[in-house]
Amino acid sequence: MTTTALTTLYQELAPCTSLSLSTLLPQGIQREVGHFNAFDLANFWDSTHLLPATSYPCRSFYKISLLRSRSRAEYADQTITIEPNALVFSSPKVSFQWQPVETQQGHLCLFTAEFLLPVLGGLTPDELPLFQANGYPVFQLTSTEAARAESIFARMHEELTSDYTHKYDLLRAYVLELLHLGQKRQPATMLHPAHSAAARLSSRFIELLERQFPLTTPQQRVPLRTAKDFADHLAVHVNHLNKVLKDSTGRTTTNLIGGRLAQEAKVLLHQTDWTLWEIADSLGFVDVAHFSHFFRRYATVSPGAFRTLEAFPI
Repeated sequence: MTTTALTTLYQELAPCTSLSLSTLLPQGIQREVGHFNAFDLANFWDSTHLLPATSYPCRSFYKISLLRSRSRAEYADQTITIEPNALVFSSPKVSFQWQPVETQQGHLCLFTAEFLLPVLGGLTPDELPLFQANGYPVFQLTSTEAARAESIFARMHEELTSDYTHKYDLLRAYVLELLHLGQKRQPATMLHPAHSAAARLSSRFIELLERQFPLTTPQQRVPLRTAKDFADHLAVHVNHLNKVLKDSTGRTTTNLIGGRLAQEAKVLLHQTDWTLWEIADSLGFVDVAHFSHFFRRYATVSPGAFRTLEAFPI
């Protein structure tokens, strides 16, 4: 998610509420690869500000909404009437415009593909049944299911304001809970994409990559850093690994590795007092200059400047 896209998104959200841009942004999101946020709909559309044509900008975000009031959605080439207690999934790949028709109660969370990548086993959100273009995005929930979804969103809101070091790992788990809740409402034939050799290889790669983190002491070293390191460990040719990952995630092996190293670097810069040399050494860089050059590609600022940031720069 680019800075420009984030700025535009939150500038459009801010007029719907009395909250400032800095308040709308989740704490610590600058430490993550990708973006995540969750909102209580009552904060955006109340009885005095409800506009029937209000729509929520999705752009490059995926969105999961729990709607407790009636509304309408224009999805692809159809108009859908949404009754209370509905779970709605929308993808940036499919045109979706939400139109509340009464005072809204409920929640929504939005996230980028990069945010979920660590927990999807090599898949992308577009490959999940709930986000496919030929699917149906609205699922009516029973009262028990709606209460469960409400509980998941409550935990999201609570975690977003916490100072827990690994809160975004928890938030990924909560998103997965919502995905499973939606998938339970789908026909069984749509829920099991073929688990091919390529999918297994992607899953093994992601598991191997994640197994190297988190780094907890400066004495730890990331053992696998290059595409060839991973290919050798997985007993495949590096070109084959790169093709499989490119097909399944849209990103190269090197880019996936680099993104995860950058994610860990951001956490270490904000949450430890390790020196830049210690961080660079643990992540496998020969010196601070090489680490700084690498980090700028993912964060646009130097590691030292990033460490001093007090708020996410929108």
